[in-house]
Amino acid sequence: MADYQAPLKDMSFLLHDVFDVTNLWQSLPHLADHVDPETADAILQECAKIAEQEVAPLSQPGHETGVKFDNGTVTTAPGYKEAFQTYAEGGWTGLGGDVEYGGMGMPKMITALHEEMLCSADISFSLYPGLTAGAGLSIVKHASEELKQRYLTRMYAGEWAGSMCLTESHSGTDLGMIRTKAVPQDDGSYKITGEKIFITGGEHDLTENIVHLVLAKLPDAPAGPRGISLFLVPKVLVNDDETLGEPNNVRCGSIEHKMGINASATCVMNFDDATGYLVGELNKGLACMFTMMNFERIGVGIQGIGAAERSYQNALEYAKDRLQGRALSGAKSPEKPADSIMVHGDVRRMLLNMKASNEGSRALSTYISMKLDIATYGEGEEKAKADALVALMTPIAKAFFTDLGFESTVAGQQVFGGHGFIREWGQEQLVRDCRIAQIYEGTNGIQAMDLLARKVAGSKGEMFTVFAEEVQAYIAKTTADNMQEFIAPLAKALAELETLTKDVLTKAASNPEELGTSANDYLHVFGYTAMAYVWALMAEKSLEKVDQDEFYVAKVKTARYYFKRLLPRTQSLIAAINAGSDVLFDIEDELF
Repeated sequence: MADYQAPLKDMSFLLHDVFDVTNLWQSLPHLADHVDPETADAILQECAKIAEQEVAPLSQPGHETGVKFDNGTVTTAPGYKEAFQTYAEGGWTGLGGDVEYGGMGMPKMITALHEEMLCSADISFSLYPGLTAGAGLSIVKHASEELKQRYLTRMYAGEWAGSMCLTESHSGTDLGMIRTKAVPQDDGSYKITGEKIFITGGEHDLTENIVHLVLAKLPDAPAGPRGISLFLVPKVLVNDDETLGEPNNVRCGSIEHKMGINASATCVMNFDDATGYLVGELNKGLACMFTMMNFERIGVGIQGIGAAERSYQNALEYAKDRLQGRALSGAKSPEKPADSIMVHGDVRRMLLNMKASNEGSRALSTYISMKLDIATYGEGEEKAKADALVALMTPIAKAFFTDLGFESTVAGQQVFGGHGFIREWGQEQLVRDCRIAQIYEGTNGIQAMDLLARKVAGSKGEMFTVFAEEVQAYIAKTTADNMQEFIAPLAKALAELETLTKDVLTKAASNPEELGTSANDYLHVFGYTAMAYVWALMAEKSLEKVDQDEFYVAKVKTARYYFKRLLPRTQSLIAAINAGSDVLFDIEDELF
């Protein structure tokens, strides 16, 4: 496996050239007080060091060793505890945390790039601080001041970790069916009883305490999702003087043996009259937990980007070194026994698919992160539009990036040929690790339904219009001759997406099944179109600097490849959607 190298130049290009963070952050008063371009660059450079030097070397041995379970105790792979301590001491666990409670208050545009580097280095390791950051976000937005003061500072410092406990054996997506119960106590606390499964980081030895956010129902709660409340349940109880007290009645019953992310502890957690504290309002827990879930869904999308970037770096190094056969147009290295496999069209196709998808995904992720920062710190109409775009784009970030990420890890494996199937090269690990990203935090099919049914149809097309109007405005103002090879196909793709959206909503008005049968393909049409938008932005800025650096030459040529070879994928997806739902439902169950 190639040594991981963080794509800092590409990240800097996005921040400074494409999205102009200097002016953006100055326009958002809160961020203007906490971050500037020089600080951002320094943070990313230091993050690259810890990802490359401390975390990446643990990935393959951690995958081989995995975590160990012994009578309720989970031990992480060798080196993880020391690396996590180094990570925490550097302040990374609080990078995006609220400054009032000891966090660094960095914008999502920075933390998203930080997350990508960590995921490229090792997805398993990234999950421990990732869940902690997500739990911290729900606490800071919904918990009482007392709970914030007691728990957030230690979580941001990396002394305590966090987890989210939603899933039960009978209740996955349909959380309204959960059975975990919460019984109120005279002192204002609750006794939590139930079993949760698939809990990432539910138990481990990296920190002295773990703060679980648990969904549960009071005995008299309304049925279904309207009766769900959210509780903070610490692994170890905290005394009034902030010291750790007695262990809570929380225990890891077992760990899962998985296809991938072996060094991440995926636990069955048992709560037996455990002491918990209400977060937010009674029966409003699902809304509180969605704060964390939406954060995690974007984070899972970034896992797809991270794995894909690592796959590309591995495959590119291998392809340049591997000598096999000759170019169809004649030997390119006649002095050698064979040419490198870089001369073969199919290998170049796979590598360029990966390169164009990765760079497009990173740009689209940064765009979504920018909108999230504006939604968080902006004002007025700009904030409202950003809110709508973040809601619209979150399922795309989760599903589209992870689908492309898995595609890229498999493509990297294919470039390796037989060696990609052999454990010692490490490439097969990326395929294993990336696969879960399409499943957890809501399967990609659920994300597609969230996009089409809840966001697009649910808003009667208004949320979609916010996106379409922004892209239309960009198309209208971009008149330079050298941009038309990108603007023309972008305009065509947007027009087709607009027509498709209207057609699907019209059909769904009389046949709701059209939403379910169209959703997955629709998400991908939307994803490729949104990616075309950010690729046009990148091409525009790169054309201005093609004489300065080969980086910009490569960017323009990769943009050209995207528009000619990847964006046309929308045509087959649109044709499939237009085929309608009847062809799926005309086949009776017994004929399957």
